[in-house]
Amino acid sequence: MRVMFQDEARFGRINTPKRCWAPKGVRPIVGKQIVREYTYLYGAFCPKDGKADFLILPSMDNACMDLFLAEISQRYPKEYILIFWDGAPCHSGNKLNVPDNIMLETLPPYCPDLNPSENIWDDVRENFFHNITFDSMGAVESLLETAASFYEVNTDKVKSITGWDWIISAL
Repeated sequence: MRVMFQDEARFGRINTPKRCWAPKGVRPIVGKQIVREYTYLYGAFCPKDGKADFLILPSMDNACMDLFLAEISQRYPKEYILIFWDGAPCHSGNKLNVPDNIMLETLPPYCPDLNPSENIWDDVRENFFHNITFDSMGAVESLLETAASFYEVNTDKVKSITGWDWIISAL
């Protein structure tokens, strides 16, 4: 059985300038933009072996979640997958087409600290989206592809972010 934690995060063309390093006496110039265009990065992470799987999808709804679950099922066809996730509206299990090799378990409400996926999004934002402005949504999606590819091949990084002691000891 493969145990995974799932979540999705919104990325777009709104940014908030963050602190950054600059030589003494130099004030860094950082762009700021407020363009209300978004896309979503869906992800599932296995704390035990560091496997990470992503899809970039246009919205956060049941149709997109169906696509994501089908993709996870296809990537692990010979494994039974237990996915822990939050209670987001697109996680309405009775409205979803859940593949036969996937079982879904909802985490308690208002407990983002139970889902290590939240820390992946912090890491993506800090390491890939820090103080960047975008000319188009294509540019956002291109950077999301780069970030997703990074985590999919760097299993040790994913394990270090998601492999909390209480999770690993329970597996």
